[in-house]
Amino acid sequence: MNASTYFKTENAERYLGTLCKHFGHKVPVTHEAGCGRIELPFGQCMLRADASALNLTATAPDKAQVDKTIEVISSHLERFAFRENPTLDWTYSDSSVSSTAA
Repeated sequence: MNASTYFKTENAERYLGTLCKHFGHKVPVTHEAGCGRIELPFGQCMLRADASALNLTATAPDKAQVDKTIEVISSHLERFAFRENPTLDWTYSDSSVSSTAA
C-alpha cells in the first residue's frame, strides 16, 4: 500500500538532506541530489525535491504500517521545518482514504 503527499517549500532539497542524514544514523538510507529513500523497519519513504516542493511517498505492506511510516516521517519533517509549519495531506493509492497529519 502507498500514500503520498507534498510540501510546498523553497527549501525542499535542504529538508530532504536533513531527513536522510537524521535517519541515516538509525536505518538504511540512500540519498542523491534531489532524491532519497528512508527504509524504516515497517515501511519506506521515497523523497523527491525540486525547486518548489518536497514530494513524499510512503510504502508498506498494509495500511497500519503505512500509517506508522507516515507518522514517523511527518513528525520529523514538522520538527525540521517548524518555521514553515507544514501541513501534510496524505493520499492513499490503494483506496480513496485521505488523512491529514498535523
